[in-house]
Amino acid sequence: MIINHPLLGPRDSAEFTYLGDASLLNRPDPDTATPKDWHDYAYLRDNPAGLHRELWFHEGGDRSWLVVTRNTVTHEITKVELARDVARGLASDVAGMGTKRSGG
Repeated sequence: MIINHPLLGPRDSAEFTYLGDASLLNRPDPDTATPKDWHDYAYLRDNPAGLHRELWFHEGGDRSWLVVTRNTVTHEITKVELARDVARGLASDVAGMGTKRSGG
């Protein structure tokens, strides 16, 4: 399988380590999360047949983290993003809702 790295271009998937569901980027706020929130974050995952967003680590290259949108049935990759950009987008979404986080 070929992963089209946003910075380096097409790379063989053997250079990467699959690390699971990309929803891990959407971590609960430590200041307000309940034990149930942490349980759900740690243990509940989707296992879809179809499009799924996944975390991949470029271990054999520039050591970047990627969010890969892949069809789990056909293995077709439809989108590859740097995880830092996805995380920044999540932070912007939270800021846009007027949520305040302490310590920042």
